[in-house]
Amino acid sequence: MAAAAPGSASKHTFSSLLKQKPGKTSPPRSRGTMAISMRDVDPAFQGAGQKDGLEIWRIEKLQAVPVPRESHGKFFAGDSYIILKTTARKNGSFQHDIHYWLGKDTSQDESGTAAIKTVELDVALGGRGVQYREVQGNETEKFLSYFKPCIIPEEGGIASGFRHTEINEREHVTRLFVCRGKHTVHVKEVPFARSSLNHDDIFILDTKSKIFQFNGSNSSIQERAKALEVVQYLKDTNHEGKCDVAAVEDGKLMADADAGEFWGLFGGFAPLPRKTFSEPNGKDTAFPPKLLWVNKGQTVSVDYEVLTKALLDSTKCYLLDCGSEIYVWMGRETALEDRKQAGLAAEELLREGDRPKSHIIRLMEGFETVIFRSKFNKWPKKAEAVVSDESRGKVAALLKRQGFNVKAVAKSAPVKEEPLPQIDCTGNLQVWRVNDSEKTFLSFSEQCKFYSGDCYIFQYSYPGDDGEECLIGTWFGKKSIEEERAAATSLANKMVESLKFQAVLVRLYEGKEPIEFFPIFQNLVIFKGGASTGYKKFVSENGSQDDTYSESGVALFRVQGSGPDNMQAIQVDAVAPSLNSSYCYILHDGDTVFTWIGNLSSSMDQELAERQLDVIKPNLQSRMLKEGSEYDQFWKILGIKSEYSSQKIARDPESDAHLFCCTFLKGVLKVREIFNFTQDDMMTEDIFILDCHSCVFIWVGQNVDTKIRAQALSIGEKFLELDIPMENLSRETPLYVINEGSEPQFFTRFFTWDSAKTAMHGNSFERRLSILKDGIKPRRDKPKRRTTTSSHTGRSSVPDKSQRRSTSFSPDRVRVRGRSPAFNALAATFENSNARNLSTPPPVARKSFSKSSSPDPVKPPQRAASIAAMSASFERPRQTLIPKSIKASPEVKKPQSEASKPKPEEDAKESTPAAKDGQTVTPTIQEDVKEDQPEDEEGLPTYPYDRLRTSSSNPVTDIDSTRRETYLSSAEFREKFGMTKEAFAKLPKWKQNRLKIALQLF
Repeated sequence: MAAAAPGSASKHTFSSLLKQKPGKTSPPRSRGTMAISMRDVDPAFQGAGQKDGLEIWRIEKLQAVPVPRESHGKFFAGDSYIILKTTARKNGSFQHDIHYWLGKDTSQDESGTAAIKTVELDVALGGRGVQYREVQGNETEKFLSYFKPCIIPEEGGIASGFRHTEINEREHVTRLFVCRGKHTVHVKEVPFARSSLNHDDIFILDTKSKIFQFNGSNSSIQERAKALEVVQYLKDTNHEGKCDVAAVEDGKLMADADAGEFWGLFGGFAPLPRKTFSEPNGKDTAFPPKLLWVNKGQTVSVDYEVLTKALLDSTKCYLLDCGSEIYVWMGRETALEDRKQAGLAAEELLREGDRPKSHIIRLMEGFETVIFRSKFNKWPKKAEAVVSDESRGKVAALLKRQGFNVKAVAKSAPVKEEPLPQIDCTGNLQVWRVNDSEKTFLSFSEQCKFYSGDCYIFQYSYPGDDGEECLIGTWFGKKSIEEERAAATSLANKMVESLKFQAVLVRLYEGKEPIEFFPIFQNLVIFKGGASTGYKKFVSENGSQDDTYSESGVALFRVQGSGPDNMQAIQVDAVAPSLNSSYCYILHDGDTVFTWIGNLSSSMDQELAERQLDVIKPNLQSRMLKEGSEYDQFWKILGIKSEYSSQKIARDPESDAHLFCCTFLKGVLKVREIFNFTQDDMMTEDIFILDCHSCVFIWVGQNVDTKIRAQALSIGEKFLELDIPMENLSRETPLYVINEGSEPQFFTRFFTWDSAKTAMHGNSFERRLSILKDGIKPRRDKPKRRTTTSSHTGRSSVPDKSQRRSTSFSPDRVRVRGRSPAFNALAATFENSNARNLSTPPPVARKSFSKSSSPDPVKPPQRAASIAAMSASFERPRQTLIPKSIKASPEVKKPQSEASKPKPEEDAKESTPAAKDGQTVTPTIQEDVKEDQPEDEEGLPTYPYDRLRTSSSNPVTDIDSTRRETYLSSAEFREKFGMTKEAFAKLPKWKQNRLKIALQLF
């Protein structure tokens, strides 16, 4: 066919595309601007990439024609396609991956057109896309991940006039497929003959009534499991889900019925020959990278000693030949014609080197992939991509439709989608401090007081979706010593091991805590210095200055948090630069106390500062200072007035999650990224790393070797050390080790999770085969959620949902100052064991917990029992949890506050409506009133103060222990509290509790 004249509107050959010349010469452009006009872009691409998902075009008569959504995943060997995958990222931008797929029978004109049109599509997207060349039979794993479990191209194409017919419209033809791949499956049809079989691969024989999977003896369990996904696909596609499935093991003879039937289709059994050759896969790990400059379609070698980014010029295009891949790097200031010529030069390089299976990956400056950047020596830190307001708004709307809490999108700022803590905060907390190589149990009054020079171990048991969950963690202070860090790690590992690896292990560093950490402790104070023997010994031996906190000295605390159930006081250097306008601070010099209110702090921040005063300096009056109106004495304590920050301290943001499969041998870590991952990608024989930047999860399958399992934390540390994602990961990033079957909600939220799959027995292949044959999901063998009362807390470990404490704070709710989950250990000594625990306030918003689990009143679950037994071996007698400093105050007008004691939140008025929801409450007042018992004006019986005190030798029974003060007569109430009951009821709840503590009525 003759080529159209240059500039003609009719384009019928690939050569005509190349002969088109650019229009008039444009004026000189400033450095950093794109030399591209949308007039050079195919109109078919207008509006592309504006929403999350796939868009596909097929090359028809050298034009890009959209493929209907119902035909996505159907490819013909005689055609060429362009595939755009658009992903909405958490930072507010769109990520674009562009692939052009070339069928094995496609024409050169069509393949060349696809390559050029791909460049035009990238231009339409603003030059932000990464372009991949895909060849039938050798597709990249990223491409195949869009069409799970596989693609099976059909013969024919648009040029030959072939039209695909529906399966049920033609007679079924027996076909044989070979499957290769451990994480993504490459499927290829091979001749239906015994000679096609071998010992190394998986083969699927699709007959009219039955599908056979033949597992070569040298194939891995993971490959066999992945091939079963293809069997399921064929069953659903070719048989409408109605046919038998059989697995045939290489080496099994006619004695096996399925094997006999399988071999009968091949004319009888015969030994398979050993493979005498290996197919080239285009991989050449020893190939030294070569850098080539593309000048007018010709390549010029670039000489260099060390490959650095400085070699790349923004006005030029380059090829980086790495053997199995050729990267085309296009400078930001290059013209569209230059980019097209660079892509064709890469194609020519493959043809000359007879490398049909090597991949071509084209990248725009500023949007380089991790693998490309890793080829260079010390690639500079990647800057955030510039995102338009329009694009940002569309991403925000998309994320909101997907369920993210996106309130607004600021200009030139990422989408603020702050994840909420995915952990129940009604569990039991135990804490130990590490002293040399031993751990020392901390009482309730001390377990929420940490020192920066110490290491701590905590164990938190809480109700999860399918049973009681357990989190065991280590916390390393900034100035803790390496010996105690190592001891803490070893001790925590032993605790997890003793629980048969049913607990989640987390390693934390001070200042890098995840969002799940602080709600567990609720009210945490971190002091300078240390109390451990190792820290004191280190200070003494090194002659260092011991800056351990002293109540009589000078100390400055930054108060932070989201509410009374999530607040912290962090001791910082007592100097002016430590201040920040976005926070409130507590400064004390002995008995002189100031509360400094930053101009940018909120009313909640001020309330938290007030509450923290009761912890740090409970018996002293503080002078409140607004920023800008400080006393001279305030600045004198801080040394000298100087500048300080006003920006809130930013937490490491959570980025888009990436999943990696790991191998760890002789200290060498190798990873392979799993694209568009799902739960089914994680095989029980492997270890996986889920990286979301703010934290890293190491998932360990049940069938992982014991020696490798013990190195899970080391694998995570190696991952951080190597910074494999090249995203400047801190080596102090939180690390979680999660064993299969014990996945917490803050891990499963990254997946569409089915815990029934992890509860199955057997290897990956056996599990998938069971699901495939049965056609239904297996029954769970995971323990149901425990509802029995904990032996050491005196409360149900799984309260009713309406009782659960929410991790968010509402100003409309009265909250308790500084209560830890361990409060229940203390409250149990005061309350009737048969009474409902009234210390847990109603939540603002309920969490999503599984409704499929029902209590088992007969038999306690095995997992819950093992955790409870383990906990019992660590805890101290109950009486050690009771603070011994509670004393009655002789002066009512000067109430004493217990520094670390929690406060109850609900009075009877708050608990009464709860009874309507079906909760168990204490007996009604009418039932408690005796005929000869005097009543107060509220209808309550009255008792003497001496009998109502918590330390009474003759205590009253059958009362609401959280409302002891209401059983006082009006006269005695006024005498003890110095006010009427009505005036007391108007006080804030936390002030009521302070008075009750002082009078031993709490």
